[in-house]
Amino acid sequence: MQAHFDIYEEIVRLRKLGEPAALCTVMLSRGSTPGKETMKMLVRGDGSTIGSVGGGCVEEDVRQMALEVIANDRSETKSFRLNQVDVPESGLICGGQVTILAEPVVPPLLVLLGAGHVAAAAARVAKECDLRVWVCDNRAEYANSAEHPAADEIIADEWSEIIKKIGKAQHHYLVIVTRGHKDDEEVLWQIHEGGCRPKYLGMIGSRAKKAQLDNILRDRGVSDEWLASIQTPIGLDIGAKSSGEIAVSLVSQLVKLRRNGIL
Repeated sequence: MQAHFDIYEEIVRLRKLGEPAALCTVMLSRGSTPGKETMKMLVRGDGSTIGSVGGGCVEEDVRQMALEVIANDRSETKSFRLNQVDVPESGLICGGQVTILAEPVVPPLLVLLGAGHVAAAAARVAKECDLRVWVCDNRAEYANSAEHPAADEIIADEWSEIIKKIGKAQHHYLVIVTRGHKDDEEVLWQIHEGGCRPKYLGMIGSRAKKAQLDNILRDRGVSDEWLASIQTPIGLDIGAKSSGEIAVSLVSQLVKLRRNGIL
């Protein structure tokens, strides 16, 4: 039982950090199998694991399935036969079958870079859609719990330090909603230089604004391929005007990406 407690404690820790993971559980075992029902293995986003679903080559297959579940953010169930016919290189002679459920246990992290009205509204809507939310700004008078009670974490610091704290995780949704073009440019530059390749990178504003920033960043050595990854305008086209409507539009687009894999 101790391994299970360790797994659950690790899930809590990863959820707090916003780092992805998938929990793999033996749902059904038939015949002779090393993995018995309710055995669990937690797979982190970097491929490391806690616990076991039986060991051997099947466990490696389950780990790969879990990494796909993390990437797609969708649960998957798969059965594995443990014999030399289905897995000839394994040497397995058990002759049994296990069915594994792999499910994501850490919701995607929405990082709002900017702590104004749009960020406040987006944080509220995102929490209703089971996203974890960080609100970040270089102004402490805006980035605080009084202004953003829905946020899981609030960071007030220089943009370069904020991007360092975000790290290089590829499962994050990064949305730039700063107070102006100068901050937008700085945040984009820091994201680029920090090596972060988020699952979604969006910036509020018009296509004309993006074209202007593209030219500036291109002169600083940013590639066209990287610039093309920036989603502007953000959100689904619903004719949004107010901060609340923009928040609904943005989170709708993120839900579409999360559940359907498309923008």
